[in-house]
Amino acid sequence: MNLITFKVLKPGHKMQIDLQAPLSISKVLQDGRPLTFEREGNVYWVEFERDLPAGSERKIEVHYGGRPKVATNPPWDGGITWGRDDLGDWFINTTCEGLGASAWWPNKDIGYDEPDRGMNINMTVPEDLVDVSNGRLKGVDHDPKAKTKTYHWLVKSPINNYGVNANIGKYVSWTDRYQGLGGTLDLGYWVLPHQKAAAMKTFKEVRRMLKAFEHWFGKYPWYADGYKLVTVLYPGMEHQSSVTYGNYFRNGYRESDPSPGSRYGKKFDFIIVHESAHEWWGNNFSMRDAADMWIHESFANYAESLFVEYYWGKKAGQDYVIGTRSMILNDKPIIGIYGANREGSGDMYPKGGNMLHTIRQIVGNDEKWRSILQGLQRDFWHQTVTSRQVENYISAHAGVDLSKVFDQYLRTTKVPMLQYKIEGRQLSFRWDRVVPGFDMPVRVSINGKAREISPRETLSTLKFVEPIRSFTVDRNYYVKSEMMK
Repeated sequence: MNLITFKVLKPGHKMQIDLQAPLSISKVLQDGRPLTFEREGNVYWVEFERDLPAGSERKIEVHYGGRPKVATNPPWDGGITWGRDDLGDWFINTTCEGLGASAWWPNKDIGYDEPDRGMNINMTVPEDLVDVSNGRLKGVDHDPKAKTKTYHWLVKSPINNYGVNANIGKYVSWTDRYQGLGGTLDLGYWVLPHQKAAAMKTFKEVRRMLKAFEHWFGKYPWYADGYKLVTVLYPGMEHQSSVTYGNYFRNGYRESDPSPGSRYGKKFDFIIVHESAHEWWGNNFSMRDAADMWIHESFANYAESLFVEYYWGKKAGQDYVIGTRSMILNDKPIIGIYGANREGSGDMYPKGGNMLHTIRQIVGNDEKWRSILQGLQRDFWHQTVTSRQVENYISAHAGVDLSKVFDQYLRTTKVPMLQYKIEGRQLSFRWDRVVPGFDMPVRVSINGKAREISPRETLSTLKFVEPIRSFTVDRNYYVKSEMMK
């Protein structure tokens, strides 16, 4: 049963509740009285006896049952994983990003409608197993006769629906505390018994992650709910205050290098860093529509390079983000289709990260850039946002109109091409393969000296005192260049 408390925004007598087959709703109660409802695909239309007045607060009980969809390739093709651990015991995980939280519990399954006051999550499991969910564990009830235990978890903060999870296994745990920007942050680690020795070494990365990301982004958003790292069967996922981990307790990403071409991809545990970055980018600061998932993944991808920069220096961070370019496909735009739960290209990871790195070059002031990242977190604290809001915010605080830059990288598959021609002391240049009005400045090296030029779609010309012997484009811009014939 799901008890839903809701506020009425405008008068009406019909409410949409989402629940995916093969699950089904058996009854809906308000104040103990049954309400009528009808099913339309994965949507249930609940009818109230009369119009509910705007501003009023109501509660309904949604009773449901069935066997939820089995995950076939978690977390990408999610649902419930009815797995076994290495010792043959039950190990059960939920994953539902993309698929939707309504795959396993009834809710209003759209990004902009988060449970504003958090959630109570109550999971009943066999008595020899443990449930680990979001927030803080408030208590455990034992029913010896039924041989079950019920775990009661409390989330105090707003939470995006796909960030809600349940992980069931023979978990053991230990705790720690981190003194951060928000005071004392409670850390909890949940692993299987045979994993504990390896986990206690690998999970030291959490403290390093928190130090770096609070520097770059500001306060961890969920001091009220704590931070947990929970082992699972699949690679990992950004479940809010309950980050899941399945990265073999080794650096890199499941023994591969997340930044081919750089020396830094295997210097840290990718899952701990990337998935925890989503506590800021994706959980605190959430998309209203799946088409804008770049807001989650581009910033989390870029956060990896900022982690590298924090510990190994600025050039190392540059090497890392540039090293991810080999994975960019430019197969379709990063922004997906609005109103259809359709995200865009997987390029939202490496291409989106390189777009943000490019914008950092345009801003040209690292402290200002850091203040923009922190400002996004502060000014959209615990909110859902659109791509346009993010784009406009960055432009406004950078003091530069970046609208064409965002259009280029988010809404097309074309990489800007800087065409140039050298004739003695004269340099001619222009942008090609760009959206109309694209006017991004770019840093170049001419005869070994750095300077900024401002190409347009029409040809521009500069003359120098000495003949031009060499010309290169700064590698930190995600652009291509070619010499005009």
